[in-house]
Amino acid sequence: MLTTVYGAKCIGIEAVPVTVEVDITSGIGIHLVGLADAAVKESLLRTITALKSIGYRIPGKKIVINLAPADMHKNGSGYDLPIAIGIISASAQEGLQASKEFIIMGELGLDGSVRPVPGALPIAELASSMGFKGCILPLESAAEAAEYGLTELYGIKTLSDAIHILNGEDRLRWSMKRDTSVQFREAADNGTQQDTDDDIMDFADIVGQEGAKRGLEIAAAGGHNVLMVGPPGAGKSSLAKAMVRILPPMDREEALQTSKIYSVAGKGRLRNGLSYRRPFRCPHYSSSVAALIGGGSDIILPGEISLAHNGVLFLDEFCEAPKRITEALRGPLEEKSVTISRLRTKIEYPANFMLIAATNPCPCGYYGEGDRCTCSPSRRAAYLSRLSGPMTDRIDIHLWLRPVEARSIVRKDSSEPSSAVAARVLRARQIQKERFSAEGIRTNSEMNGRQIKEFCRLSLSCREYLEKAVERTGMSARTCNRILKLARTIADLEGARAIGLAHISEAIGYRFLDKPDIF
Repeated sequence: MLTTVYGAKCIGIEAVPVTVEVDITSGIGIHLVGLADAAVKESLLRTITALKSIGYRIPGKKIVINLAPADMHKNGSGYDLPIAIGIISASAQEGLQASKEFIIMGELGLDGSVRPVPGALPIAELASSMGFKGCILPLESAAEAAEYGLTELYGIKTLSDAIHILNGEDRLRWSMKRDTSVQFREAADNGTQQDTDDDIMDFADIVGQEGAKRGLEIAAAGGHNVLMVGPPGAGKSSLAKAMVRILPPMDREEALQTSKIYSVAGKGRLRNGLSYRRPFRCPHYSSSVAALIGGGSDIILPGEISLAHNGVLFLDEFCEAPKRITEALRGPLEEKSVTISRLRTKIEYPANFMLIAATNPCPCGYYGEGDRCTCSPSRRAAYLSRLSGPMTDRIDIHLWLRPVEARSIVRKDSSEPSSAVAARVLRARQIQKERFSAEGIRTNSEMNGRQIKEFCRLSLSCREYLEKAVERTGMSARTCNRILKLARTIADLEGARAIGLAHISEAIGYRFLDKPDIF
């Protein structure tokens, strides 16, 4: 008897259907075909043991299991559950008439329990687009996608739960409908709780550095990249981490795309379902290129730049990072995505993030602080030259931080709270949202050449001022465009319709690394 059950496979952040065909005929042996990897082939032992543990028998006949399409690699342990359902149905031990109406995925334990699998959100989206009645997934995985309401979701803990659902028994018991479902509340209680604002530093708690705070406010308002240069203890890391408080929340489309990346990476449960908070990723500078950009041999997973999509990627000790790491960011910073190519496959992940990099000004870290620096001019120049010209071009705002005066630290002078800054940032973002409503972008930093010409028009005096600055410093065309984007953001923060001379001047002031005589 031939039975068909439907599963799915994630390619990038999209899922494609996988048909699990199970046929039982005369003969002996269990045969799994369909270009499956080792983890899928091992599923036969897990599945057989799980079926026996809950009272089902393994037919003493020839069992052929085909994973179609046969020319696409299948990997992971998520096919355990559809294979088990297929064997039960094909051997007529249960009717399971509804098995073709759902996408079913899950890893089986030897006792018949079901463990979570990655990619629940793209799978739910696939089920909705292809007209399936819904998805049957492990409880923790189903909780990732439940809040989006893409399709009917059932969260199960055991193989027996899946059988009850497919037999049509009281499905509301396993439904994952938000607010009305016991299953959903239980998954939320067992999941990792979302971070609260209490564990994120406020701008008001950071003493001094008002100039750097202004630069980060502009960066948050327009989605610009930032480089902070300063001695140890100047507050670079604290300022970067405080960015989370002033960034506006993601809209539903952004939250869905970001959550799909985390789901595919197997980190969806750490986000505990729907989250509108922008991600903040802080990898160590010694991370490998694959960890930063994404990659893998059998399974190509998203890297840190994709996990930071719609959020912030913070790289501390930027000039200490290997050259291959810093230079690997060039393409993603420009294209807002990353394409990972292998011999038989090519996968594209979104990577629209704000880069915040921090570094010391020299090897000893104290250049510019009186006589504390022990480095020669050539050593200082060689140190910052690790940041190549093309990378400098792609960073919009350069901030030089000075140590905070002891008097300010002792007095703890009051500073503007993050909530006030966040309100200005949100207003600027709303202006950009209206401006780019028909352009397919959200922030000033994403403008292309045509959009810069249309939305960053300059008066004659502004144009002459910018031309003189370009001639004096030898800026590239890319740098000139980034100054215009930055000036547009500064004008938006002030609510100005046109870019003024003060906006251009301030934008140029944030490009000190373009000056040939900084040392």
